[in-house]
Amino acid sequence: MPDVIIAGAGPTGLMLACELRLAGVDVVVLERLAERSGESRAGGLHARSVELFDQRGIVDRFLAAGRQGPFAHFSFIPLSIGDLPTRHPYALAVHQSRVERLLEERAAELGVRLRRPAEVTGLRQDGTGVEVEFAGDGGTERLRADYLVGCDGGRSAVRKLAGIGYPGTPATVTALLGDVKLTDPPAGIVFGAEGRREHGSFMIFEADRPGMHRLITMEFGKVTSRDAPVTLETLREACVRIAGTDFGMHSPHFLSSFSDAARQADRYREGRVLLAGDAAHIHFPSSGQGMNLGLQDAFNLGWKLAAVVRGQAPGELLDSYHAERHPAAERMLVSTRAQTALWRPDAQTDALREVFGSLVESEEVNRRLGGACTQLDLRYPMGDGHPALGRRMPDLDIKTPSGHARVFELLHEARPVLLDFSGRAGLRTALDGWTDRVDLVEAECQDEHWTYPVIGEVPAPEAVLLRPDGHVAWAAPTAPTAPTAPTAPTLPTAPAGADAAETADGLRSALTRWFGPPHGG
Repeated sequence: MPDVIIAGAGPTGLMLACELRLAGVDVVVLERLAERSGESRAGGLHARSVELFDQRGIVDRFLAAGRQGPFAHFSFIPLSIGDLPTRHPYALAVHQSRVERLLEERAAELGVRLRRPAEVTGLRQDGTGVEVEFAGDGGTERLRADYLVGCDGGRSAVRKLAGIGYPGTPATVTALLGDVKLTDPPAGIVFGAEGRREHGSFMIFEADRPGMHRLITMEFGKVTSRDAPVTLETLREACVRIAGTDFGMHSPHFLSSFSDAARQADRYREGRVLLAGDAAHIHFPSSGQGMNLGLQDAFNLGWKLAAVVRGQAPGELLDSYHAERHPAAERMLVSTRAQTALWRPDAQTDALREVFGSLVESEEVNRRLGGACTQLDLRYPMGDGHPALGRRMPDLDIKTPSGHARVFELLHEARPVLLDFSGRAGLRTALDGWTDRVDLVEAECQDEHWTYPVIGEVPAPEAVLLRPDGHVAWAAPTAPTAPTAPTAPTLPTAPAGADAAETADGLRSALTRWFGPPHGG
């Protein structure tokens, strides 16, 4: 019997499977399709998603498969992201099919079991596990596990079978997508071409296959059934209506449609059933957020589910998954709705885009939108304290007893890390009872301040507790310091000669909250 069953072998499901296997959890992935389709709805990774792969030591695989470029935009109003505080201040153009292939290869290396075709048709859960019914080559089968995670898309069978609601707003736009060959493409396509016209808009990018282009048309106020077939002729007709030409399209490889319907699961957990990726949220693909949100769902959930399955943390830890990821996706649904409205082809929207475009030229506005688009500004709710609390840890250059390193290298094994810059014996003592679960790294760092999007520079704490997803779960009190930038927040500080026992108590409280009680505790 596996520990966890994952429904869906897209980027979200495969990422989650890899995270669970890194923690020693036995995983089975059930995929409805008999083989990878090769279809690529998503076309790129934003900075925070690239950081996730860097934190696991596999980023080079993805960099080799894609192209770096200035893709960040808000409704195709360009954003400057080159100076964002990350080692990856760019978007990576890499199609979903390649991301899936690389993650499937990684999952196989880690020992993930993938079964296909295997379509989930039923589930039943009780106090000790979940029984999943699925249809495969051999007919109907059943498999039991401790937990089931639905990563099976916007029409998720798992979500429906678990009785989880999916409220939201209906479609107002019909978009057609095709990977086709063009005999007369627009000149100078490097990272894309786009145009807003009276009847709608179109976009053209290089496709995943050599010699092909991805062509997308959007018609506002026209809504067709999601099940309506898309043919080369329907795509051609839409393109001619909007652009006045079909660019000589022929030989389609992939044809599909989508809309601006935006929905979100009302809860990400129902007992021993959880949701991630499109099963938990769908939205218009403005600024290319869908695949990125799903990967970050998996990154947030994986270590938590592993800790619960292995008996290291109570089941209540899983409630923090909804508490953290539901607001993150909700924020993105607001953003994509706004971007869709800004793309409407009418005179009033043209005026609004002109005004909005001038605002984006402001450094503060650009920084805020860039931080949100790349997800580098994300802060999980962990209460008051140091400004870094709940935010992603910067990838600092540090010096450890074994030599020079980067912070992200400490997270390759997906284990929590207590990163101590102070050398206090009290912190080492406070870690007693968790040394089997948390790595202590004593290091030196020259950075007196850390830089984040939006809030700017903050004083570096003397020690931080990092979750396996790279977010700061606890930060030691910092001595008072004068702000170095107007955007630096007011920092709650400990009094001179701060009580070491109070600091140790704060650390132990965070350790218990995120990684379970101490041994012998």
